[in-house]
Amino acid sequence: MARPGYLMSAWPWRSAAYLLTGVVTGVVVLVGIVASVAVGGVFALVLVGLPLLLCTALAGIPVAAVERYRLRLVDPEPALGQHGTPGEPGLWAWLTTRMRERATWRELGHALLFAGVLWPVDAVAFTALLLGPLSVVATPLLMAVFGEAKVLKVWLVTTWPAAVGFAVLGLLLLALGAYLLGVAAGARAGLARLLIAPREAALGARVVELARSRVRLVDAFEAERRRIERDLHDGAQQRLVALTMTLGLARLDAPPGPLAEQLAKAHEEAGTALAELRELIHGIHPKVLADYGLEAAVADAADRSAVPVDVDLELPGRFSQAVEAAAYFVVCEALANVGRHSGASRAEVSGGHRDGRLVLRIRDDGRGGARAGEGSGLTGLADRVSVLDGRLSLSSPPGGPTLLRVEIPCGPAS
Repeated sequence: MARPGYLMSAWPWRSAAYLLTGVVTGVVVLVGIVASVAVGGVFALVLVGLPLLLCTALAGIPVAAVERYRLRLVDPEPALGQHGTPGEPGLWAWLTTRMRERATWRELGHALLFAGVLWPVDAVAFTALLLGPLSVVATPLLMAVFGEAKVLKVWLVTTWPAAVGFAVLGLLLLALGAYLLGVAAGARAGLARLLIAPREAALGARVVELARSRVRLVDAFEAERRRIERDLHDGAQQRLVALTMTLGLARLDAPPGPLAEQLAKAHEEAGTALAELRELIHGIHPKVLADYGLEAAVADAADRSAVPVDVDLELPGRFSQAVEAAAYFVVCEALANVGRHSGASRAEVSGGHRDGRLVLRIRDDGRGGARAGEGSGLTGLADRVSVLDGRLSLSSPPGGPTLLRVEIPCGPAS
């Protein structure tokens, strides 16, 4: 409405169409509700009344569906339904699901309000803001046909100058009415959306779907990591082992000389490549984590750490693959940071399962002063934990010690 071309656009007519269809729909809803209640009241003592009253309770659902369709006239944002999908097929499952939903009763309230209050308001607004100004604009036409015109059933016009004056006044009222039509239709649509399709509910549904899709992405990512690890372990690694053995046998059979030296060099390079590939496989998704769980994987990471590490974990069993993978890689990255940056002589990994959360603490006696965003990889760790709705906190004053605490929500251990 704030745009200069509003009067020349389709929005005033769309607003008028929204109010007019509201009148028609409201009359139909009113007749349907009155008829349903009347018939249900007559047969209230027999079984026929119960289905009719049930239909009355569910009458808001089709009315809300029509209203969501009508909202397209004045609201470019789609109005989504708030009903869930029944857990089982069949009419009874659908009925029980709908009767338990808050959205059903909100839509019933909207239908009753629509039938009793809203459509008369739509009719008054449509008549006063569009039909009234149009009848004033048509004063010269009425003069030409009938010889006189009674404007708005109040003023009698018998002269052409007065008729033209009323026509000009009608155009001004029509322009003003176009804006008031937009206001009325916008307020009416806002009330309808509040009752049957609140934006907060739609936003909440989107947040839930985003959270679910995030979990699915994490699971898919971990499955892909395991597939890559398996392919490398069963494919490339085995070929490198065979190549190393072949080069070793050829080295033993070759006579001393330049050929033997080249074979020795190739054998060493193959052994180095095999060691690097094994380390890469271990970093992608260690087999000990998949086979024996987080506690054994953390102990293995502590054994391979450049700094002596004490492990004190009390885990009741296995957790989900995503939780175990995230916790393991947080520990590995933290121990790598301890070895590279802290100057510590000793580190400790402790934690357990508390109140539905996996808690890990990585502590070292180094120089401290660790900060996120300074090449320490802590930002990446925080992002990895936050994907699972976890939290990562760091305490690293200058002079040490450094304590990294991780909490990841998880279900009971299996």
